[in-house]
Amino acid sequence: MIVHLIDGTYELFRHFFGIRRFKKSDPPFGAVAGVLGTVAQMLEGGATHIGVATDHVIESFRNDLWPGYKTGAGIERALWAQFHPLEAALVAMGVATWPMVELEADDALASAAYLAGRDPRVEKVCIWTPDKDLAQCVVGERVVQVDRKSGLIRDDAGVRAKFGVAPALIPDYLALSGDAADGYPGIPRIGTKTAARLVAQYGPIEQFPDQVLTGPNRELALLFKTLATLRTDAPLFEDVDDLRWRGAPPSFAEVAETIGDPRLATRMTALI
Repeated sequence: MIVHLIDGTYELFRHFFGIRRFKKSDPPFGAVAGVLGTVAQMLEGGATHIGVATDHVIESFRNDLWPGYKTGAGIERALWAQFHPLEAALVAMGVATWPMVELEADDALASAAYLAGRDPRVEKVCIWTPDKDLAQCVVGERVVQVDRKSGLIRDDAGVRAKFGVAPALIPDYLALSGDAADGYPGIPRIGTKTAARLVAQYGPIEQFPDQVLTGPNRELALLFKTLATLRTDAPLFEDVDDLRWRGAPPSFAEVAETIGDPRLATRMTALI
């Protein structure tokens, strides 16, 4: 079986701003309908096991570790108003959904990939997000990252080609070079190329010689590494078959109507 893990928060943003490019107003649930349409397309394409991770709240334990870490500040009201309706609509559609509070959606994806990867029945795990954080979850050609926007599938070799380091060392790479999207700057005067070179040469930050990374910068780098390291211990499911889509109940028709895409219910019925 192939397990598909979807970054629901990213998909919501993608559809929200995609709709805005073509319309003068923001449909109340347009982005929600877009995400559900994407999931429906995957099911119609033969996907059987799907899980969607969302940020129920934007903040997480990382905000307590670094004051500059990303928050929900600046998210447009029309977009924020669709976060929780998305979760409810996915559940109504019969899709395994993980709304994260203390952890982030990325942690849920990492945890789900880890859990699914332990099951010998699973042939491949596809993590659908372009977020570079998730590159650390890639394992050989079995656990891969898929960028829906570009269509690129990134396996172990792909991660090494893009970042210059092995997947397991992505947190070290990000700790040094920083991640503007997540709100931590990295170490002064260390860019992406230098970060890749240092990590490739010395391995994890803990193994760096003192003359390469001095006291204050070492402490900062280790903190940033904690921010960049995704958790894999979220108890999301006990059996990978918990992710099997078994159809949407009749009540989904009302939800599809509410979000402005009644055809979704018809599409789901046709799959049963």
